[in-house]
Amino acid sequence: MARITGSYPDDLNLLIEGAVEAGVFGGKSDALREFVREYFEDHENERIAAAVALYERERITLGDAARLADVDRWTMRDILREHGVELRLGLADEEDTAYEIEAASELEFGDEDSDDEESRAK
Repeated sequence: MARITGSYPDDLNLLIEGAVEAGVFGGKSDALREFVREYFEDHENERIAAAVALYERERITLGDAARLADVDRWTMRDILREHGVELRLGLADEEDTAYEIEAASELEFGDEDSDDEESRAK
């Protein structure tokens, strides 16, 4: 888990401390994680912009970008193209390879279904 150091206004600090003391959160870190999580859940465009920026700077894979943007890979490819980001081809690592294999195994082709039906009819 990443560690972030930052500053914020005293009033926010007091509110966070009060929420922790009231038992709303287990600690300041829990509160801040929840705030950030809710922000990105409520702000889809900002979540997508972050994923696009990270992918464009080659910090994450297409699969990671899709996961962060909360879309499937095909949609993420379209989003990247819309933003003028060049797609990187090839598999980045074993996890990326495993994802592609799983996605490919779930594909259905119309021709196979008709062949299967013909075989069963014989």
